[in-house]
Amino acid sequence: MADQQAASSDIDEGRMSLIDHLTELRNRLGIALAAFILLFLVSVAPWPGTTSSSIAYYVFVFLQAPLAEILEAKGGGRMIFTALHEGFFTQIKVGFFTALCITFPIFSIQIWKFIAPGLYKNEKQAFLPFLIATPVLFMAGAAMVYYIVTPMAWGFFVSFEMGGSAGALPIELEPRISEYLSLMMRLIFAFGLAFELPVVLLLLARAGLVTPQGLAEKRKIAIVVAFVVAAILTPPDVISQLLLAVPIILLYELSIFGARLMAPPYKDDFGDD
Repeated sequence: MADQQAASSDIDEGRMSLIDHLTELRNRLGIALAAFILLFLVSVAPWPGTTSSSIAYYVFVFLQAPLAEILEAKGGGRMIFTALHEGFFTQIKVGFFTALCITFPIFSIQIWKFIAPGLYKNEKQAFLPFLIATPVLFMAGAAMVYYIVTPMAWGFFVSFEMGGSAGALPIELEPRISEYLSLMMRLIFAFGLAFELPVVLLLLARAGLVTPQGLAEKRKIAIVVAFVVAAILTPPDVISQLLLAVPIILLYELSIFGARLMAPPYKDDFGDD
């Protein structure tokens, strides 16, 4: 009878421990979610004394700057919206995008604070570099989109404008703000996530789920997958597809090198008695 009571007590303590962990996880995610909602409201709220100026407005101006520079060099241009609600929802999307980018480190920190107490010191030291590298690599991918990919891609697409002539109407670019924003955000997230490849592969190698030899043997498959992913995620032009596929392949090779450095030395003990 006493043994049964002790076992029941142990189960109750285990249940309380699980509940405590779930409560802590809820509180951590609640902090991050509250920060996201607050930053979203701040980013879309008009500044005092204005009706249109907000953080989201200036973020959108920043995102459309690569196209604006190309159009200004050709003599000017404009962006349009064709639905009454399109301009409003574009600002909402930009505010969501802004809040998500700013709160991403907050989410990461809260998750780290949740799992860190359950890790040994050597496990914390091994995992912390991956946590730091995640936002750095994502920002590197986003910067590549903004400063390299989009200027080249937009210049290529704008080159298809044609002036009018006898019997032919001019062909001019008038991009919709919602379509442009969706394409820009898709490229930023595509390149940002693609640049996370070393983090994913090195974590798998650290856990023993993949080996450097296995990654090297699947190199040809990885190259094909890189070009397929680039064709799906980027606009239908060869330049932007190459600008995504080539970095993915290079990051894959870098992951193989990193996995070899992290792999423990192999010992053949089968011949020892």
